[in-house]
Amino acid sequence: MVPYVVGGVIGLAVGIGLWFLYAWLLKRDARQSARQIVEQAAHVAAANQREAELKAKEILLNAQAELDKQASRAREEQLAQTLALDKRKAQLEQQADGLVKQEQIVQATQNRLKAKLEAAAQREKDLNEIYEKQRQQLHQITGLNKEEATKRLLKLLEDELAQEVGARILAHEQQFKEECEARSREMLMVTMQRFAAAHTADTTTSTVDIPNDEMKGRIIGREGRNIRAFEKETGVDLIIDDTPGVVIVSCFDPVRREVARQALDRLIDDGRIHPSRIEEIVKQVNGEIARFIEVKGKEAVQEVNLHGIHPRVVEYLGRLHFRTSYSQNVLRHSIEVAFLSGMMAEMVGLDGTLARRCGLLHDIGKAADHELDE
Repeated sequence: MVPYVVGGVIGLAVGIGLWFLYAWLLKRDARQSARQIVEQAAHVAAANQREAELKAKEILLNAQAELDKQASRAREEQLAQTLALDKRKAQLEQQADGLVKQEQIVQATQNRLKAKLEAAAQREKDLNEIYEKQRQQLHQITGLNKEEATKRLLKLLEDELAQEVGARILAHEQQFKEECEARSREMLMVTMQRFAAAHTADTTTSTVDIPNDEMKGRIIGREGRNIRAFEKETGVDLIIDDTPGVVIVSCFDPVRREVARQALDRLIDDGRIHPSRIEEIVKQVNGEIARFIEVKGKEAVQEVNLHGIHPRVVEYLGRLHFRTSYSQNVLRHSIEVAFLSGMMAEMVGLDGTLARRCGLLHDIGKAADHELDE
């Protein structure tokens, strides 16, 4: 009986010991699992933090690049505005100098006219005094009355004039010619002083700025297809050499050259340069230039206050805006001639409106070329 009891106690003790061992093993496994979970969570958190930091850095770099791009664009726009303002300032200073010179010329002319009038008045006064003295001396010498003295004096003058009539006629003709020439020069000078216009110069080439030299390769295209398409659509020569930062557009036709310049500017800004895009942009710019020509022609007609000009003639006037003659814009020259012609016509009592029309259209033939068949 005792061995069974001892055996039971030992078995119970062994069971309790095994149960505690099993519980300890479970607790150890739970701690290890918890520690692994914590370590994995720490690794995941660290990875997420690194990824978040990388994304934040990427966003920051993109934002910085965008800000740099905007700042560069703002600097370019500011530079362009500064250049435009400097150019306008130079033009205004040049016009101011011209006005000062014209005022000086007008003042000098007025002074000369005033001096001539004063001299003429003094001469008339001297002649009247001489005439009065001679008349009194004649009365004293001859003892004749006024009527008899006048008759004898006239008879004497008629005899002298009969002897010198040919010489006098020639002298008067020469004097009249000189007075007419002087009056014409004075009228032309006064008219030119009343109207002043700025002259502008132009050449057969235009330059287009590019952001970098890589753009030259994009303009040329693969095996030169882009530049060939551009020259075919615009009819100009595109010169791409080693000059940094510019591309040269060359053409004797100023309208085509302007179309090519604007189209190339837009292609560079757009960035998409290929034959179909070139054709689209050139067609769009051609339409805009045509409307611009029509507007310039209408503005010229309105500026000189004319009416009833045929629309085709108005278009020709607008084309003169792109042409030069002796370094002067032909349209501005035509407007200037119109004003000068009108003012001179009115000064001599002729039709000022007709004169302005003739002056405005005197160079209209320069707008025609081989493309205009009408």
